Amino acid sequence: MRTLGGSGVEAGALGFGAAAIGNLHTEVDEEQARAAVPASHRRVWDLSADGVRRSLEAGLERLGLDRVDVVHLHDPDDHAEQALREGYPALKELRAQGVVGAIGAGMNQSEMLTRFVRDTDVDVVLCAGRYTLLDQRARTELLPAAAERGVSVVIGGAFNSGLLADPRPGATYNYVSAPPELVDHAQCMKAVADRHGLTLRGAALRFCADHPAVASVLVGTRSADEVRDCAEQFAAPVPARFWQELRDTGLLPREEPSREAMP
Repeated sequence: MRTLGGSGVEAGALGFGAAAIGNLHTEVDEEQARAAVPASHRRVWDLSADGVRRSLEAGLERLGLDRVDVVHLHDPDDHAEQALREGYPALKELRAQGVVGAIGAGMNQSEMLTRFVRDTDVDVVLCAGRYTLLDQRARTELLPAAAERGVSVVIGGAFNSGLLADPRPGATYNYVSAPPELVDHAQCMKAVADRHGLTLRGAALRFCADHPAVASVLVGTRSADEVRDCAEQFAAPVPARFWQELRDTGLLPREEPSREAMP
């Protein structure tokens, strides 16, 4: 073992770099990744009331805070009943105590979020990748239910993890390589945007933001340039004739609400 400077922290002479099992260049399945890291500790999902409280307490301690504005139950896909029976009531109690300002759930699907909206008293739900120019699954049930119940929706994944930001072969769609037909679809959308003097990035952001049930659009950025670009594109107006051309050409469903009718 070696000591790191004067810190007293020890490190082995040979370290483990984890980028490769994080799917760098090549996808690695879960079993293979676990086998590469033989350890006695495993991450477990604990959406029990005690698990939620412990997680929040530990987070507050690390942050040096005594409260946070928003807490989501994160990706409870395979733990729905525990999340609804135990995790949600714990968050509701913490909200009543003032430890949390708003509570909700965040997922890459809309079906279970619709259940949270209809069956609980959440303030907000975070829906990633399911209300975009390429995927409008949240439009059918989640967004109408949220509007009816007064629940705010935050849309994440407005670019579907990359394809709508830069539609080209090899771009990612929902965290995997985009199939050719979707690349073609996104490139056709970009061509329409180009004709209207727009960027597809800006149109993708405005599409998410303009639905009346949506309170905010969450964008992942990795640099100051990307932050500035997203802010500029988000502020750029998108004319009604652009949306109409997307519908007329079949690039956007005709049943999608008319953008010009939205506040």
